[in-house]
Amino acid sequence: MDYEAAIESSGVLESLLAFDPRVVGTLPLGLSVPGSDVDIVCHAFDPVTFAEAIWRRYQSCDDFLLHQWTSAGRPVIARFAWGGWPFEIFGAERPVDEQQGWLHFEIERRLLALDDGRLRNTVVRLRSNGAKTEPAFAAVLGIAGDPYRGLLDLVLETDDQLRTRLNRL
Repeated sequence: MDYEAAIESSGVLESLLAFDPRVVGTLPLGLSVPGSDVDIVCHAFDPVTFAEAIWRRYQSCDDFLLHQWTSAGRPVIARFAWGGWPFEIFGAERPVDEQQGWLHFEIERRLLALDDGRLRNTVVRLRSNGAKTEPAFAAVLGIAGDPYRGLLDLVLETDDQLRTRLNRL
């Protein structure tokens, strides 16, 4: 079963519809490596209600884990396996459009759409050697310092500015 079929058969997007669920990460970007999980970000405007919705539907799944961070806005994170795929669901009180995970996904999607293949090939190679996604992008793009912050800094750049960056590769 491919990851899209696992998402469909799990019913996760429908189960969490009230929380604006969105699939992000390496799978929809075509940058996955063995062991990549299905990442979903949500707007958990009420963390207790969000956690209860996940618990009711997925508690009996293999590898089920549900926890809430004690800092940084106290997001709720759930993990479980479905259809042979590991899932990770992240719910924060901020709307999805304002969450760092969504913003990282969007800038990576934009960069890959503007890319002639060099960026994608190098990021995939780095990921295959164990690099996390954002550090791989930052390394290829020559972004110094914190790779997560560095990618967020690109969100406001125009496509022309991003193309200029890509042309330097």
